[in-house]
Amino acid sequence: MTGWGPYGVVLAATALTTLVATGVWRWFAVRRRLVVPPDERKVHAVPTATLGGIGMLVGFGVGLLVAWGTGDFAEVFGASTEPLGVALAVVVIHGVGAIDEVRKSMGSPSYLHDGLSAPAKMAGMVLAGSILSIAGVTVLHFRVPFGESLGFGDLLVLSPDLSALVTVLWVLGMANAINFIDGLDGLAAGIVAIASGAFFLYADLLSDEGLIDGTNIGPLLAVIVLGMCVGFLPWNVHPAKIFMGDNGALMLGLLMAAATISVGGRSSDPFSGQTFFFYAPLFIPLVILGVPIVDTAASIIRRALRGSSPAAADKDHLHHRLMRLGHGQWRSVVILWLWTALLSGVVLYPAYTGEGNAVVPFGVAALGLALYTLFHPGVRAARAAAADDD
Repeated sequence: MTGWGPYGVVLAATALTTLVATGVWRWFAVRRRLVVPPDERKVHAVPTATLGGIGMLVGFGVGLLVAWGTGDFAEVFGASTEPLGVALAVVVIHGVGAIDEVRKSMGSPSYLHDGLSAPAKMAGMVLAGSILSIAGVTVLHFRVPFGESLGFGDLLVLSPDLSALVTVLWVLGMANAINFIDGLDGLAAGIVAIASGAFFLYADLLSDEGLIDGTNIGPLLAVIVLGMCVGFLPWNVHPAKIFMGDNGALMLGLLMAAATISVGGRSSDPFSGQTFFFYAPLFIPLVILGVPIVDTAASIIRRALRGSSPAAADKDHLHHRLMRLGHGQWRSVVILWLWTALLSGVVLYPAYTGEGNAVVPFGVAALGLALYTLFHPGVRAARAAAADDD
């Protein structure tokens, strides 16, 4: 893989551009009243600018152009149509999210009901995933742990039609996972920043072992996503000055899907003597992005049991539950950031050391974080106040 220096240049260019572009857009959004007003489902107290994903989109474009212009990523840009396909898919899914946000922000007083319908948003995400597949960013094969014992082999090679389907489903899952978790200031951007940084380190390790080559676009996308989040976070941490909106959250989800597909869906060679994560790299994002994925799965199951639509809004996401426990916005966000970092460590440390027992310290850290989450003094105070009210 290209040395870390060129990736650092792309990271810096993307982060700085996103930082500046988001500030400019916020100034425009406030004056055009493109804001999210407070309501019973939101946790912010004042109207806040939205569509911050536009600043991230500009950062993405500049990061991709800088990578192309330096010549250090000639193999990536010269080998296939994948960079163009990713760019087109990003524009499509960003456009779908932007239309939804504009309709909602202009739909007051019925703010919660004037966005795009769930089928329309789903169709846009399917279109973006299909563009990725057509451009070559697609799941080709993956290893299945214990596949031999289950009778179908440990390496699954997908047919073109099944490959396209799996790719679209992967995009749908990732995009919705990031969109669902985007409920507190800085939460989604921070989680994706940690996850993309961890995934870049993992891709670098795969490259060192010869399991992916210089034509793979995954590491470059991971660095660009990291730069987008780093540049956006100063505007988005509590108290947020601007929200990324559905356009930003869906875009981040698609880019993480493209990066993980490029790395995990292409690595067919086993790497004996190493950890489970080298054996089955497509499982990596399921661990690193465990927080939003678990939250999304729980939301779908919860709403199905209630008989409501999977897209129906509620206040039972992980971050809402943390706040009901007595954690404020900032502490709830930090707790979920720490869980993401912890899950990333579960993947990276054993992979770098080759020692399966390296997960033990992370198990201890997970227990400590769980105890902190449940028994922090703020939680006890909230429970005492609730008991008094009863």
